[in-house]
Amino acid sequence: MHAIVVKQFGGAEVLEFAEVADPKPASGQVVVRLHAAGVNPYETYIRSGKYARLPELPYIPGSDGAGLVESIGEGVTGIALGDRVYVATSVARWGTYAERIACDAAAVHPLPDAISFSQGAALGVPAATAYRALVIRARARASETVLIHGASGGVGIAATQFARAMGLRVIGTAGTPEGLDAVKRAGAHTVLNHREDGYLAKIPELTGSRGVDVILEMLANVNLDKDLGVLTPRGRVIVVGNRGRIEIDARQTMAKESAILGMQLWAASPDEARQTHAAIGAALETGLLKPTVGRELPLASAPEAQRAVMEDAATGKIVLTM
Repeated sequence: MHAIVVKQFGGAEVLEFAEVADPKPASGQVVVRLHAAGVNPYETYIRSGKYARLPELPYIPGSDGAGLVESIGEGVTGIALGDRVYVATSVARWGTYAERIACDAAAVHPLPDAISFSQGAALGVPAATAYRALVIRARARASETVLIHGASGGVGIAATQFARAMGLRVIGTAGTPEGLDAVKRAGAHTVLNHREDGYLAKIPELTGSRGVDVILEMLANVNLDKDLGVLTPRGRVIVVGNRGRIEIDARQTMAKESAILGMQLWAASPDEARQTHAAIGAALETGLLKPTVGRELPLASAPEAQRAVMEDAATGKIVLTM
């Protein structure tokens, strides 16, 4: 089969399109013939060798994908040959940048007929991250206001849709006309351009001078200090993404007793993972969750895809197709 193989850490040029052996399912595993694989920013950090947990070389990148179950290992129940599924592997198991993947049965989840394989490749990391940040870490509740800072990417769009379904008031930000439109279509009540000077000064007017209860922050190294200034008392900032250091005025957290909470998808317990994917499945079936695919590229164009996913103008999910 064809796959993207990384033999040394480095820039996007180390992503090699190669022929590798077809995988076989071990006990408790299934092999999925992938039609699409999602591209996520953290995969670029792993490829560069600048991530907390790194795979042994060589390795096949990717943890998001969607396709059809092709073979089933011993001891697997509840999954049939030909099932449409999306794949959500753990940080210890990569491999979706390929035509096939062998993965634990617990890593595959039903994909409704109404959801395309490319949309299915936008679930394992983006939708799961959005749910974990909003529900498990922030404990967001109906009637609260959430600011999704960087809402036009895969995580942000999924978080917008989840938040609307939960009864929250949603303020989303983006930096391009396409991004602003995508956030509006995802259901945000208000969309702000985070490239405009003073855009956060609109928050008091939008919230009756109250501020926001929850902030999902995709770029904490740029926004965190400003985020603290627009929180309500006992508001929560959930750090979903960060690309460097930032100086903050911690005094801003004191009078409001606000909280800065980190979030790492891979820290989810098995129970939290089951909760997350049950919620994703229900939201897909009812039409509350509609993944947005911003761009599709062939598998061999993985270097271009990984460069694109780090651009500020990226909207929706970038997907590799087989």
